[in-house]
This record gives sequence, structure tokens and C-alpha cells, in this order.
Amino acid sequence: MLKSLFGLLANPRPEPADSDDVELALAALLVRLARSDGLYEESEQAHIDRLLIARNGIGPFEATALRRRAEALEDEAADTVRFTRALKDGIAHDDRMSVIEALWEVAMADGARGAEEDSLIRLAANLLGINDRDSALARQRVIARLDD
Repeated sequence: MLKSLFGLLANPRPEPADSDDVELALAALLVRLARSDGLYEESEQAHIDRLLIARNGIGPFEATALRRRAEALEDEAADTVRFTRALKDGIAHDDRMSVIEALWEVAMADGARGAEEDSLIRLAANLLGINDRDSALARQRVIARLDD
């Protein structure tokens, strides 16, 4: 699967991604966001795992394995564009809002939202075709869920 996603990320005109590649690209984007402030805390890793469990209907061991593959992929990827391209090619526009919400959840998982995280979410939203207003609404939904 990693080989196929690396091929997808390296190819300027990739074939449509399969669902495993899309979820790996999402996991790698979540890892990149969690690492963007220079700290990659257990709370962020646990939150990524919970998101992967909820999105994919997998168990905790599979989620951790997926996150670890995503960490390796994120280490190798030169830029964020490759992850967002795989996501944009692999999921419908309406479903991309859930990606933005997932990013906001990870950004807020450690209790502190940093400028680096805001900047990366803004870039990812733009590359996914989500405007600033819709991203802000996604952030507000996440905050409301966290306050409950």
C-alpha cells in the first residue's frame, strides 16, 4: 500500500486513489498537522488514532498501525500538496469538510492551537477546495463538540 501511495504522490497525473490510499493520505496529513508546531504529543497521536477508528471502522491496533505508516510517509513527503491532491482526487467535495473537521480536531487535541497549525489547515482547506468561511464553520463545530 505504501508503494502504491508513494507512486500516487510522485505521479503528477495520478490514477484515482483507492480508499486505503486516501485514508493513508489523510492520516499522513493529520500527522503533519500534529507535528507542525514542533511537538508531537501522545494526546495528538491518540486523537489521530480515534479519528482513524471512527472514519474507517477499524480497531485500535489497526489505527495505530495506520498512523505509524502515515508517520513514515509524512517523513518522506516533501510537501503537503501531495497529500491533499490524493484526498481531493479520492473523495467527493462534500466529504472534504470531514477532513477539515478532522484537522481542526487534531489541532485542538493538545489544548493549544498554534499559528503553524492554523496556517497548515488554511493551506489544506484551500488545496481541497474549501473556503475560509466553511473551514471556520468546521472549526466552530469541532469546538462545540469539544465543549460538550
